[in-house]
Amino acid sequence: MPPAPQEVFAYAADQVEQAACGLWPQAEVRMGAVTPSVTSYVQQLDVDGRPLFAKLSVLGVSLVSLLRGSCGDWAAVRNTQAAYVTSPGSLLEREAAQLAALAGPADLHVPQVAGYRDGVLFTVPAAGPTLADLIGKEPGRTAELLQLVTGEVAAGLRRRGVAARVKRSEIRERSITTTFLRKFNGLSGEAYLRQTEHAETLTAVVTRLRRAQRVPAPSTRAVVFGDLKPEHAVFPDAADGRPVFLDPGLMWGRPAGDAAKLVSRVVLNLIARPPGDVLDARAVLGGIAAFAASMTARSDRAERDAWLRQLTVMWLMDTTNILSTYLSAPSGLPLGGHAVAVMAKAGAVCDMLDRSTAALVSFRDVRSVWLLCLDNAAKAATS
Repeated sequence: MPPAPQEVFAYAADQVEQAACGLWPQAEVRMGAVTPSVTSYVQQLDVDGRPLFAKLSVLGVSLVSLLRGSCGDWAAVRNTQAAYVTSPGSLLEREAAQLAALAGPADLHVPQVAGYRDGVLFTVPAAGPTLADLIGKEPGRTAELLQLVTGEVAAGLRRRGVAARVKRSEIRERSITTTFLRKFNGLSGEAYLRQTEHAETLTAVVTRLRRAQRVPAPSTRAVVFGDLKPEHAVFPDAADGRPVFLDPGLMWGRPAGDAAKLVSRVVLNLIARPPGDVLDARAVLGGIAAFAASMTARSDRAERDAWLRQLTVMWLMDTTNILSTYLSAPSGLPLGGHAVAVMAKAGAVCDMLDRSTAALVSFRDVRSVWLLCLDNAAKAATS
């Protein structure tokens, strides 16, 4: 039988508390609320009055996969996890190394690492509005804000010494393409999609994306942030200062990868916004179009088309990845408000994916496909 959520969460809370007491044996440790997540176990705590976040990854897989039984029953998971957290190169050990690289040679602002022990990573919270908050407040600034965030990241990752550090601690588990190919691999992928309520549509979407992914792409690779979501860029001084970047997934990847994840999640936020929200969808999508154009303003036609195709394919892949994760989440796994809102609009998201991937494999002109995908996003956001 798959692990029960209560077993996993009780174990994780105990591991967090033990790690905290081991790092700060003389301190008063007060355990706080669990932050809903479909990936890692995240919990707030207080150590001698100092607020912290603790993160624990079980076997480096998502909580959804774990609770669906992909790693065996709870006894098997416990036995394997005991070895995993002490092995070199565990997921959160690499994340701690990446935060050090970002704060060091990359000269980016990231949460301070308070400690790491026995597979648990402790960080200091970063306060302030997120990129998602700022876009929601000022949709007309969407292009400017996306350019600010991606420009800051790109400049940091190009700095001397970063590439060598990343090579030793890549987190390819957070790659859009790697995640897509792992999730939708053969018979196991079909079984996975049957756990959703939109299996027929999503199966067609996945088939088209696999076909699109096989089209030869430029071999150019660059160091990318890997998990650049709107909620992973926090502005302590609102939009007037440098952002703090959370939860890195640094890796060598396609240059459009970071932009694609941002576009995917901004569009999902737009579709899932609360009823009655007067956010101007056209302003946000127009900002996304302007942002994409700015990213290739100095490129020739062939380079521009290749980048735009990468962006479009990876955007749709990422949306398919996260939507299917939400829809297959087992009962008993706490979901955040965003996940619940996306699930409530799953039909609109699936329709957007269906129409957009059909165009992707049917039309040859990349710009026409891109504009059609934005139009499909607008329809989903206003449905």
